[in-house]
Amino acid sequence: MKFIDETKILVKAGDGGKGCLSFRREKYIPLGGPDGGDGGYGGSIIIQATDSLNTLADFRNKNKFIAENGGSGLSKNKKGKTGNDLIIKVPVGSMIYDIQTEELICDLDNDQQSIKIVTGGQYGFGNTHFKSSTNRAPRKTTKGKSGEEKELKIILKVLADVGLIGLPNVGKSSILSAISMAKPKVADYAFTTISPNLGVVLLNDFEKFVVADIPGLIKGASKGAGLGIQFLKHISRTKLLLHVIDVSSGEPDDAIKDIATIRKELEEYDDELSKKDKWFVFNKIDQLDNIDLKNLKNYLNDKIKNKKFFVSAIDNTGLELLCNEIFGYIKK
Repeated sequence: MKFIDETKILVKAGDGGKGCLSFRREKYIPLGGPDGGDGGYGGSIIIQATDSLNTLADFRNKNKFIAENGGSGLSKNKKGKTGNDLIIKVPVGSMIYDIQTEELICDLDNDQQSIKIVTGGQYGFGNTHFKSSTNRAPRKTTKGKSGEEKELKIILKVLADVGLIGLPNVGKSSILSAISMAKPKVADYAFTTISPNLGVVLLNDFEKFVVADIPGLIKGASKGAGLGIQFLKHISRTKLLLHVIDVSSGEPDDAIKDIATIRKELEEYDDELSKKDKWFVFNKIDQLDNIDLKNLKNYLNDKIKNKKFFVSAIDNTGLELLCNEIFGYIKK
């Protein structure tokens, strides 16, 4: 399924039902008074978050939602039926904006969290409502009021504790697959990941955290190059960024250049995002001999002050320590 993280929809609440014009007509009561009932309220529209969805793809072919109108009033002072509310399901992490005012209406960041986005119209009055001491047989009724209507923009920002960033083909998806239940596409070419992947890392029956892997960033990404920049918003909610770096060449300068490239792209995209706590994960150490690995560690430990891990997604070296450290950090 194509990953869709933005959409526009029109929502229209139901109109209130019109009031009834009716007079009581029964045997022996030929001149009974008015008995026209009021209409029913129009149905409202509710937007509800659910963790059973992870994309806005359901809105691809449907972008107009109209709730049920209220029923008309009936004789014998019976009120019209209230229109059924319409519930629209969206993924957890959806942000709802009013297109006209550009206002953020709500941020649905919990499962089953909901908001009434438009309210159904007020019902119309039946002629009973207008009976008075001077008008005992009113013929006046009113229509129900129109339901509220809004144009909305929905932006999905996936919820994760940790975000994986890095150049293409550094092994982010392999790490995600190795530490979690996620099974992202993994291959030895750039841009294998073309949409965000989420993985749940289970340390035991009670301890877990969520990792988001986004498409790789390349030089010039902040200006539109590559695939990753459009998905950077999906790591904006994370507590921690893991910058994954391919060190299979054994050249420390390659790792330093990689770090500088990603840092520059993050700063140009969003200065706040670039200031998030960041750990460096040096991957593919299985391709280095002991001497090269030792020299690499000594050099990088001297040059880089951030927390760093040397791992292999192929043979799982260092991954258990990494996961335990992540859990300890996010639970602080």
